[in-house]
Amino acid sequence: MANHTATKKHSRKTATRTVRNKYYGKTTRNAIRDMKAADPKEMGEKLPKVAAMIDKLAKRGIIHKNKAANLKSKLAKSVNTAK
Repeated sequence: MANHTATKKHSRKTATRTVRNKYYGKTTRNAIRDMKAADPKEMGEKLPKVAAMIDKLAKRGIIHKNKAANLKSKLAKSVNTAK
């Protein structure tokens, strides 16, 4: 356990951020899963919202920008082939 006041605060902030980042990541993964399970018409409608969620994860540093690009590319490809 941390002894200094600043390191105690840092531990609290890290714990809070970890919970928040896990929430955002899990919410986005669920949205991706729901989009893949939808019919082709709904997939096309959901793609912009899911892509925006992925971009926000990359902007916040939860996932790497290249992983975000790969995810969006795979989703767009799956939407285009489903039609």
